Amino acid sequence: MSTPNGPEGQGPAGEQEEPVVVRDRRRIDPLTGEVRAPAGDALASPAGADPAPAGSGDEPPAESLADPRIADLEKQLEERTADLQRVSAEYANYRRRVDRDREAVLHGAKASFVADLLTVLDDIERAEQHGDLNGPFKSVADKVVGVVEKLGLDTFGAEGELFDPSLHEAVQHEPADAPGATVTVLSAVLRRGYRLKDRVLRPAMVTVVDKPEPEFLSDEPVPPAPADENDPLVNPEEPTNPA
Repeated sequence: MSTPNGPEGQGPAGEQEEPVVVRDRRRIDPLTGEVRAPAGDALASPAGADPAPAGSGDEPPAESLADPRIADLEKQLEERTADLQRVSAEYANYRRRVDRDREAVLHGAKASFVADLLTVLDDIERAEQHGDLNGPFKSVADKVVGVVEKLGLDTFGAEGELFDPSLHEAVQHEPADAPGATVTVLSAVLRRGYRLKDRVLRPAMVTVVDKPEPEFLSDEPVPPAPADENDPLVNPEEPTNPA
């Protein structure tokens, strides 16, 4: 079949006309309602195509794994990691040492400050014993005592305590109350002792006396004492002799 312009599909000069191509770029399939895959993915991996075989291009060739540059880089990485771990450990030890030194310096400063106030505390204690601690002086004394107690100052030394040469300074030894005494206790406290946490700022000045060691209670039951037959409570039927 021919046309005035020439055969079917050709132009007036006999040239072939370009076919019309309609491309559907809709993302939603109008028939199924599903999302269509992008055109690039369809071209990259068409339906029904087998996946690329393992080792085809994803894995490096075996000869590249034996590259000496890779081994050198791995060695450098291990050395840098070891250096970083060593520096981190040294820094942690440095921090702990600095914190310990700072705490020691702070404790020493507190001890030096409180030690200078011990004579003031002695005057406050003597004024309280003589009844002179009253009025504004008492208010100031209470504040001073509160400050040193807040810093951790503690007193020790009381009558009846066991004598400890590391805490007490004995200036007088009184004779024992009973023969065979084995324990030395404080009989009087002439001057209080003070300590700040585990540091003794001043030992207590005391007088001591020897005492018999107290008997410790035993878990064994104590047998009862034998009863007296002449006791009217034991034998109520036996008459007592009239006076």
